[in-house]
Amino acid sequence: MRQSSSRLTTQRMTRLALLAAAAVVLGYIEGILSAFMLLPPGIKLGLANTVLLYSIYLLGPGYSVILMVLKVVLTGFMSGNLASAFFYSMGGGALSLVMMLLVKKLGGGSISIVGVSVVGAVFHNVGQLLVAALILRTPGLMFYIFPLMLAAVVTGVITGLAGRQIVRVLKIPGGSDPFQETGGDT
Repeated sequence: MRQSSSRLTTQRMTRLALLAAAAVVLGYIEGILSAFMLLPPGIKLGLANTVLLYSIYLLGPGYSVILMVLKVVLTGFMSGNLASAFFYSMGGGALSLVMMLLVKKLGGGSISIVGVSVVGAVFHNVGQLLVAALILRTPGLMFYIFPLMLAAVVTGVITGLAGRQIVRVLKIPGGSDPFQETGGDT
């Protein structure tokens, strides 16, 4: 029995490493796309959030926290600006993840993966703005929240729809349907 438990841990850790790599690559692609799409500062598609949604729904909170931290640290190293990138990304990522986990848990199945994604997008922006206001000592930055919220709802829906498909297609072999357990996904 112990060998089976160890094997499961190895499988989950391998899956976690692959998911972290996917999140970093999607974040990199998102950075390139953002430059071509001429989006206002701070507005991104949230492609890496699809990977986090997969983790939330199929691996659980503990692995999702590890995945978020790995993504933030690895992306910070890749950008060459670990210090400031870390604080902004960690602030947004931590608040976003906490809120997504809370909404998923407290929603009792009445909130879909798309709704969870929208909450994550909104609170990622809130977290980053709070960190920016603290670091830059400029509370006026919080007025930028309004255009960011509008963008977060749109990108959260898009990311949530993509995340729902990814979770459906890439279910863990032998695992149950996460949408059956939570009561639905629409």
